[in-house]
Amino acid sequence: MELIGQSLDALRRALDARELSSRELAQACIARTQATRALNIYVDFDEAGLLAQADAADQRLRAGERLPLLGIPLALKDNIDALGFACGAGTRALHGLHPRQDAALVARLRGAGALIAGKVGMHELAFGITNNNAVTQAVHNPRDPSRIPGGSSGGSGAAVAAGVVPAAIGTDTGGSVRVPAALCGVAGLRPTVGRVPGEGLAPISSTRDTAGPLALNIRDCATLDAVLTGAAPGLVPTPLRGLRLGVPRERFWDDLQPAVRACADQALLALAEAGVELVDVALPGLSEANDAAGFPIALYEFVRDMRAYLETTQRGVGLEALVAAIASPDVAAACQPLLAGGAIPPALYEQALASRRRLQSLYTEAFRAARVQALVFPTTPRTAAAIGEDETVELNGQRLPTFPTFIRNTDPGSNASLPGVTLPIGFDGRLPIGLALDAPIGADRALLAIAASVEDLFPPARPIASPAP
Repeated sequence: MELIGQSLDALRRALDARELSSRELAQACIARTQATRALNIYVDFDEAGLLAQADAADQRLRAGERLPLLGIPLALKDNIDALGFACGAGTRALHGLHPRQDAALVARLRGAGALIAGKVGMHELAFGITNNNAVTQAVHNPRDPSRIPGGSSGGSGAAVAAGVVPAAIGTDTGGSVRVPAALCGVAGLRPTVGRVPGEGLAPISSTRDTAGPLALNIRDCATLDAVLTGAAPGLVPTPLRGLRLGVPRERFWDDLQPAVRACADQALLALAEAGVELVDVALPGLSEANDAAGFPIALYEFVRDMRAYLETTQRGVGLEALVAAIASPDVAAACQPLLAGGAIPPALYEQALASRRRLQSLYTEAFRAARVQALVFPTTPRTAAAIGEDETVELNGQRLPTFPTFIRNTDPGSNASLPGVTLPIGFDGRLPIGLALDAPIGADRALLAIAASVEDLFPPARPIASPAP
């Protein structure tokens, strides 16, 4: 069977039926990694170790053992601790340093039989959206290597889109799973905060951070979500006819790149033709509450949570040394003032938490009043920018700040701790366009079931057909 582009479910069936060995799958991933080396996806890859893991998995398969991920290689973002690999969080002070134990989520993946292929590139310290990292260098978008893959989990999105692994794990604070998934043309899930254990993840903000899967389709994301969270496997089939989805026109549907607008409008038309009831939903005061909550919480908690992570993991690096060594200019500009008189005052942090509670109430009331199961909107206002456009990007004739432009639609739900997904719905030339769905807190499995039915309306976006030049 052709291994590149196969879903987790297809690989699972082939492995269990002995139509495919884990070693053959690992060898295909190794060959693909070598062929796409110019994309700079991995920061740590162990070919011999992957083959050894695969051989051990084949022994278990021959013995009749059956697990959801047994024999299947996955990649991890470079801020997730995993034994056998360095965990650098994309930053100079931690680059090449190894953890003392697996992150809790990695233990769950290994317990489900997954093979850990390696660690993939990210925006430095996860503080950005381009993945143009001055320490490990830029990760390139497999669809067009001159473009960014999105971030901060850009390596995770690129790994799946390039076919070097069938799925990967990233982390999401304000859009860092969904933005690269959308820009690379794969599916991604940001779970409700707290569903996936956070121990062993280099943090930004415990209030906002969560790990989540990137995969070829929503059902594969659901498989990984069940492993990561302990949820029951499988999704309850959700018919689209009679389903009510909210359309938050203000902000989320404003100022879109023409190709994104056309593709997203076509998606709404397809949903309506499938019997979905589309309901305009107002979220008054959302932007104000979101702006007041977002950065103050992230910057205050970064100082607190990263210091605790460094102390707990005993890397021999303190927060001051880590921040002083930041190499990427955008990340240095955000983080270095925090230790030089620019710290977020506790009073402002408390106000930000209060704004977050208002944001959550806004969403709760909107879902209740409109009687909708999820909100639907374009994941990003435009397609992937050129590598190097770290400060500003063009959108409808204006130069706008890069970071807030790309997270404009994903950030509010993140700050409110909502679960969110993105799935590919089309292309502008070679560049993918994603559609996002946000649901109420804790409704992750229902959201995945809805998204799986929505995804069936659109042709699957396969990995790149040939290696990048």
